[in-house]
Amino acid sequence: MEDTIAAVATAYGEGGIGIIRISGEDALLILNKVFQPMRKHINNSVITDKYEPDSVGVTIGESIVNRRLTYGHIIDYSTNQVLDEVLAVYMKAPYTYTKEDVVEINCHGSIVSLRKVLELVLRSGARMAEPGEFTKRAFLNGRLDLTQAEAVIDLIKAKSDKSFDVALGQLEGTLSDVIEQIRNLLMDELVNITVNIDYPDEDIEEITYDKLLNNLLQIDDMIQNLIRSADTGRIIKEGFKVAIVGKPNVGKSSLMNALLKENRAIVTDIPGTTRDTIVEDITIKKIPVKLIDTAGIHDTDDKVEKIGIEKSKATFNEADLVILILDGSQALSIEDENIMNVIGNRRTLVLINKIDLGQVLNEKKLQEKMPKALFIKTAVKNGQGINEIENKIEDLVFNGEVKQSGSTFITNVRHANLLNSAKTALDDAINMVRSGEALEFIEIDVKRTFEFLGEIIGETVSESIIDEVFSRFCLGK
Repeated sequence: MEDTIAAVATAYGEGGIGIIRISGEDALLILNKVFQPMRKHINNSVITDKYEPDSVGVTIGESIVNRRLTYGHIIDYSTNQVLDEVLAVYMKAPYTYTKEDVVEINCHGSIVSLRKVLELVLRSGARMAEPGEFTKRAFLNGRLDLTQAEAVIDLIKAKSDKSFDVALGQLEGTLSDVIEQIRNLLMDELVNITVNIDYPDEDIEEITYDKLLNNLLQIDDMIQNLIRSADTGRIIKEGFKVAIVGKPNVGKSSLMNALLKENRAIVTDIPGTTRDTIVEDITIKKIPVKLIDTAGIHDTDDKVEKIGIEKSKATFNEADLVILILDGSQALSIEDENIMNVIGNRRTLVLINKIDLGQVLNEKKLQEKMPKALFIKTAVKNGQGINEIENKIEDLVFNGEVKQSGSTFITNVRHANLLNSAKTALDDAINMVRSGEALEFIEIDVKRTFEFLGEIIGETVSESIIDEVFSRFCLGK
């Protein structure tokens, strides 16, 4: 018999509600030990809602009913002390989060209340849950597969509408369905291979290498499509890092403020106002974006400013996109060209700014210097070009991928690594088919592909990997 576990399921701190979750065979027994449903006490002809352990009279009220919230008190019967006024609910297995009996006690959201009630629950027969143990039990009891269990923590940590939508889709089984579809196709090929190896003389359809090759190539394309989505998936989950660079006083801080829609960075006509990197998290087109406003890159004798400039250069290597701002009302300067050299071949969006002052910058010459860059004309201080910048960021993130909330993206490094391993194994099988190798050798690599995909959803995963996955969860989930 599994232990009955308990933990605080809500964040610690002050709040209206704090929930203690109990899961296991003794959940209801423990609730009955600590919980007194509110009943009317008739004492000396006076009806009162207050719990009075020494009162004499008749109690009127209902007992705990499955899936019905019950109002009452948590009472330490060793001292007859009322610990909190609560709402409690009992949910009978198997229709619960863990597929076990579950109790949730809705206390007042005080750290003191939650601590006292949890301590009483633990003294009454439960043990403290490990991080992620409730979701681990949901996985082990077959309610969730491993990708769905991992989606739970992604939902909790979602930084934007898009990351929430993708995590919710994964929780509902979008990724699991695709993986199962691929594994079913692989199983069909494994069955055909095995039958042709073990029963070559029977009256069965003989497998042809051309047909096998065609089927494996189709499966390979499906795996490759998932792998391609991993970069977009990482950005959706972790955020799109955008470094804003340029020489002093070209409009970097103005762009930062325009995208943030608030005056976060100081804007003046004095060059070198920003001496350090300013980092802000925002959402653009439902995409989490980490904006990095850098110090203006130029030659200076100011020691503090030099440190800021070096940090600006270091951000290039971390950024998914560099936004280079140039003053369109002036000719390209040596400082501009030096910055362009530092940027190199990184993915770059060039803003030809201050076009409201009249464009002097030679755009054709600039495009020859940066042939892979994208260009937008802006007057950031007046808001001109901001919508176009946001649209361009969205296009760069999805890079042709479908943008609807139901799309399947690989957002988990573990999944990406296993998909790459699966593709390597399948490519080995494909090469052997092309070379006309024996079916016995081809079968080995097709089976390896099947098993790598099984690790993603938890079908063939080791216990150590399961423990490692759930160790990343918070207590109470």
